[in-house]
Amino acid sequence: MKVAVVGATGLVGTKMLQVLEERNFPITKLFPVASERSVGKTIKFAGKRYKIISLDAAVGKKPDVAIFSAGGSISKEWAPRFAEKGTVVIDNSSAWRMDPDKKLVVPEVNAGVLTKKDKIIANPNCSTIQMVVALKPLHDKYRIRRIVVSTYQSVTGTGVKAVTQLMNERKGKSGERAYPYQIDLNLLPHIDVFTDNGYTKEEMKMVNETKKIMGDDTIRVTATTVRVPVIGGHSESVNVEFEHDFDLGEVRTLLASAPGIVLQDDPSALLYPMPLVAHDKDDVFVGRLRRDESQPNTLNMWVVSDNLRKGAATNAVQIAEYLISQGILKLKLKKTTSPA
Repeated sequence: MKVAVVGATGLVGTKMLQVLEERNFPITKLFPVASERSVGKTIKFAGKRYKIISLDAAVGKKPDVAIFSAGGSISKEWAPRFAEKGTVVIDNSSAWRMDPDKKLVVPEVNAGVLTKKDKIIANPNCSTIQMVVALKPLHDKYRIRRIVVSTYQSVTGTGVKAVTQLMNERKGKSGERAYPYQIDLNLLPHIDVFTDNGYTKEEMKMVNETKKIMGDDTIRVTATTVRVPVIGGHSESVNVEFEHDFDLGEVRTLLASAPGIVLQDDPSALLYPMPLVAHDKDDVFVGRLRRDESQPNTLNMWVVSDNLRKGAATNAVQIAEYLISQGILKLKLKKTTSPA
């Protein structure tokens, strides 16, 4: 299988290569793709060196699958070009997420919507992915009416520049800045740009993407997204109101047995999810389960996941793995394989 990784030198692109290698994704030829200034340089993958190529060159290679993490404008321009060549594009930007003709997929939640006709598949926002993984088994059982979510999002969600800013501030150094204010010893209730309704685009992504992924426009969602000086993953405080009452023991059983979830819920042992634990893992960690005593049928929960892995790279690779398992992406049997 020929695989292109677009944006291979960025934080998410690098993580995508790591996840592809760790999960032994069946790659015959790898095409790392990056900006013109990186073309000709090499990256290491599975013990071999691969030359970075341009987008135009990658289209000409006709890869079976192209995993994009290079920003919305690149995806809008180039994803259709790959798709025209028969390539299945899995895009990590926001470019296609709310396009009514494109599927927005979290494999544990709605992989079944995918068909052979889907050539451009959208990877959801990182904060949305971990929340819907945690909520899917509960929605199936109790039916969600309303979600109130507040996020505590890692600086890695912004990119290398943000990580550099945080580390520089900790060392008392000046340098390039990703945020309008100091992030060390601070938090910013501001992720992405503000919209006319007073919410940020990140908050509205969580509102709109949740409904699309869950396939239920009746779910009411309100979000507040906050950037915190953390590396390792995003955390979320989720208050969810159901149509039907629930038993906390049953909730724990449902979550513990659901795919992609690790239940960490033992306050007596101080066991609860943290970014420090979630870092570089593919799971969604759930804990602090408790009934909201202020109104009926409502649950409080704490959800943590590595935003670069399950929130981006791993989810994209899992989509490709699902396509292979369903025969939508066909493996080609060859006697020998070689690097690009």
